[in-house]
Amino acid sequence: MRHNPVKAKLRAGEPTFGTWLSLGDLYATRVLARMSWDWLALDIEHSAIDWAQATMIFGAVADAGSVPLARIPDGDHTTIKRTLDAGAWGIIVPMVDTVEQGKAAIAAAKYPPVGNRSVGGGMHAMNFGATAGDYYKQANYEILVVLQTESPTGVANAEQIYALPGCDAIFVGPNDLRAQMRSGDGTDPTPDQHEAMIQRVIEAGKKVSCPTGMHTMEAEEALKRAEEGMQFLAVGSDLRMMTVYAQESLKKIRPNGDQRDLARY
Repeated sequence: MRHNPVKAKLRAGEPTFGTWLSLGDLYATRVLARMSWDWLALDIEHSAIDWAQATMIFGAVADAGSVPLARIPDGDHTTIKRTLDAGAWGIIVPMVDTVEQGKAAIAAAKYPPVGNRSVGGGMHAMNFGATAGDYYKQANYEILVVLQTESPTGVANAEQIYALPGCDAIFVGPNDLRAQMRSGDGTDPTPDQHEAMIQRVIEAGKKVSCPTGMHTMEAEEALKRAEEGMQFLAVGSDLRMMTVYAQESLKKIRPNGDQRDLARY
């Protein structure tokens, strides 16, 4: 059975760099999977991707020798079970604000006696190059569980959540964190306030020896965060890479033309 190199790097204190698969396109996935990203995460939370599509993408990433992960839409037991049975090597669970939510997500990703994941399926074992029997014996050691901190409540509970057995890493969603920090009248936090919250996450992770990371838009930002101690870092997405290059090309072709604001990609 193949081993998960991302888990090994995180345990060794090394940074890992991946990118988001937002398009759900098999061709784009196959191209990126043959590059030297440590991992590729399929965004099932915010993209219109069905289970059959996800299964093909996980298989394409694994067959190319990379690590297929999924940012799932919620921490529900059924969602986690279906994602892992479809062949993902790990999950990124959004909006984990409490210890109870973290425990439930971890348990759903682990077979008994550690957790309560249901036994069945075959695609998961195929993606690890293993028999079903070997997969059932080794999956608890190879499946990556990343919990997301995306609110002040999650930050307040950080040390207790990050110290949970089976929590392999923490991932900050900076946009959701900023939105959750808005005041009652809808005012966004200042950049300094937002950064201070991210630094609290980094410090909490260091205190309990849990790797942290976040989504960045540029490689330079990812490297800066790695220097600060983060280890699980996403750089943009397939959609952003396509959009940015297209924008740069159009600015050269039509330097005086109107440019639509696609910075959110």
